[in-house]
Amino acid sequence: MPTVTCYLDRSNRRSLSTCSVSDSVLDAAKRMNAEHIGSLPVLSGGQLVGIFTERDVLKRIVAEGREPSSTTIGEVMSAPVTFATPDTPLSALRTVMRDEHIRHIPIVQDNVPIAMISIGDLNRAQADEQDETIHALEAYVNIR
Repeated sequence: MPTVTCYLDRSNRRSLSTCSVSDSVLDAAKRMNAEHIGSLPVLSGGQLVGIFTERDVLKRIVAEGREPSSTTIGEVMSAPVTFATPDTPLSALRTVMRDEHIRHIPIVQDNVPIAMISIGDLNRAQADEQDETIHALEAYVNIR
């Protein structure tokens, strides 16, 4: 059964962007837009303490009429954060994301985020695995 480590080893992952509890929502949103990402792990003292997502912007900033430049991430982040470890099976990760309606999960080692996996990443990994299976089966059938 493929694990998070297997996926990370096969993918071309860029460095992980994070934010601090003291960063402004405006700065975090600008970073998310610039990097085309939907969430940021939130750190305090180098440790994972929450996650800031597009949903947080809608629910806790826009809908409440808060000022993004003067609101800190610590005031509006989602916490506690659901996370996974490198040895988590991808199937378990998919189940958690589906059942808890989560689109992004930090991958944590020693309470420090090392990667982020999205539901899109899992869908891509599953499609790639299915393509490999199809090609293997076609090759088998063509040998006979």
